[in-house]
Amino acid sequence: MIKISYPSIEKIERNLVEAIRIAVTVLPEDVRKGLEKALSEERDELSKKMLKAIITNVKVAEEEGIPICQDTGIITYYVKVGTKFPYLSKIYDILRNATIKATKEVPLRPNAVDVITGINSGNNVGINVPHIDVTIASDNNELEVIVFPKGGGSETPSICKVLTPWQGIREVIRTVLNSIARYGINACPPLVIGIGIGGTFEVAARLAKRALLRGVGKRSNNEAIAELEMKILDLVNRLEIGPLGMGGKVTALDVHIEVAHRHPATLAMALCTSCWALRRAVMRVYSDGSIEIAPYTGL
Repeated sequence: MIKISYPSIEKIERNLVEAIRIAVTVLPEDVRKGLEKALSEERDELSKKMLKAIITNVKVAEEEGIPICQDTGIITYYVKVGTKFPYLSKIYDILRNATIKATKEVPLRPNAVDVITGINSGNNVGINVPHIDVTIASDNNELEVIVFPKGGGSETPSICKVLTPWQGIREVIRTVLNSIARYGINACPPLVIGIGIGGTFEVAARLAKRALLRGVGKRSNNEAIAELEMKILDLVNRLEIGPLGMGGKVTALDVHIEVAHRHPATLAMALCTSCWALRRAVMRVYSDGSIEIAPYTGL
């Protein structure tokens, strides 16, 4: 029998601060391998230099314990928590408090700005920020928090719209390519591209962002969706925007698509892009009192 001995709220907060630190200073292995693969495939000499600089940047950040990018983003927390977890009612407080502490200790760049006054909160906490996405697991007494900081520039090509069904997947592809062609250079390529298709406007947007949690190089379990991912990846790379917009073969490291059944009258779709610095970490709290922290390599 497992002895139940939960850590204190203070200990969970301290470990979450460390998970945030890992998220912004250590690039997950799947993303690193994606960058190395891009370097091996790239033929343009200037673009190869850009990729080498990116890979060096990643190594220095980890060795020195400093953020990979000065834009440490706005954090989204993907939380999976059991109904029997003793601090269930305190989850939001724990996440917000850890964000404030990490802003000062890591440090993180303050990125929470009031949309009307333009005043920065100074601690990365504000109205509906950080965003917290919670899944309740029945008959479970543990906690998992995925830390997903996402920089502002990487949001630039992102889009969400509702198409008519007769426009179909062809229009989804056209919308993605148009947005990447127009704004992809602003998002620090090579990109990782998340696409959500189906459901409602909100569902498509949530699916597109969640798609970025999947490991780089990992295809959808749905064969038809996997084929569509590869098709869009090929078309995006034919745009030849290249690493940091310098031209070349690799504009995107990967494309991930998540889907939901749609309404008969609509076809919602969303595009969510990440720059090459696809940063994520995970903290897991177990009922025996142990806590696990690591870079998150994807679903």
